[in-house]
Amino acid sequence: MTPEMWLVAAVALAVGAGLGALAHRRQAREEAVSNTLVPHRTREVLAALQSGATVVRRDRRSAFSNTVAAALGVARPDGALHPSVADLAERAWQSGHPVEDHVEIKRGVLGSSSVVHVRVTRMSDDLALAVVNDNTEQRSAEQTRREFAVNVSHELKTPIGALSLLAETIEDNADDTTMVRDFAKKIRKETRRLAKLIQEIVEISRLQGGESVMEYEPVDVADVVEEVVEGMRVASDQKRIEMVADLRVRPTVMGDRDLLAMAVRNLVDNAVNYSDEGSKVAITLDSADDVVSIGVIDQGIGISPEDQDRIFERFYRTDPARSRETGGTGLGLSIVKHVALQHSGTVEVWSQPSVGSTFTFRLAEHESSVQSAAGVQEEI
Repeated sequence: MTPEMWLVAAVALAVGAGLGALAHRRQAREEAVSNTLVPHRTREVLAALQSGATVVRRDRRSAFSNTVAAALGVARPDGALHPSVADLAERAWQSGHPVEDHVEIKRGVLGSSSVVHVRVTRMSDDLALAVVNDNTEQRSAEQTRREFAVNVSHELKTPIGALSLLAETIEDNADDTTMVRDFAKKIRKETRRLAKLIQEIVEISRLQGGESVMEYEPVDVADVVEEVVEGMRVASDQKRIEMVADLRVRPTVMGDRDLLAMAVRNLVDNAVNYSDEGSKVAITLDSADDVVSIGVIDQGIGISPEDQDRIFERFYRTDPARSRETGGTGLGLSIVKHVALQHSGTVEVWSQPSVGSTFTFRLAEHESSVQSAAGVQEEI
């Protein structure tokens, strides 16, 4: 290298070292200021909080923030602060009173959003404390409850309106015994539908509240299936539907027997209601790789692909007219899904219009007893 090149390199090295030293001194000053503004004991207290906490400086930076605040995206360890939090702090300084609001935070490369609740309290002319809580799930739950209330109100109006109309008709035609008898039958049908709807609303509310499975107990799944098949005999006989129970094993799962029976009953009830007279419904029970599978197979009207993604939603019906005729509430499959979730299981559907549907309810196996190599088949 020429002397000139050596000189340039030396100058560049000296400048770099100087800039590094300046940056180091600046960082040291920042840390010293932060340590002075937020004592060590205060830092320990804020670090122990389950909520996000950050001490806001008047220059719109953070003097200290705990790991929760960093995880929520409102402050970074280097002192960077979310602009909305700094704005709230400025409002708190100006008003002299605590200020709170919801702030939308976008995080990650995909820009996913969450909504956090921020409450900022003025501590001095130069410092304010921001306490942050993630309310994304709470807001989602509130939205779900509002939608549920609206749906319930809408669903209850139909049978109640029908009952009112039928009662008025009977009152106006009290002397027509034939009409009174016919309308009385319709009132009984609407009353049963209303009672079923109310019962299923209670059940799904209990399931969504997470209070259903408090204590697990061993449940004989084959016994549950046999009970459901026996209980559905009258309904299947009325439609001349052949019902077959294919119980290859007698597995045991840990769970709530009543809830599991309700889930299987809803699946079989749907299979019968949406099958044509003279067709066949099969209920299978199998166990493999520590997973119990309950299959309900029908030769009914089937479900279109676009409906298959929504059939487990509350009050969703693929065929509203047929649901009214059969007394369907639109809650049965939603209840099945929530029972599966309560038991850490799954429910899946395969269906093809005009061919039929297969619903598969899967649970973790506790223990199993093989009845026979060929399996046991019972025709009801």
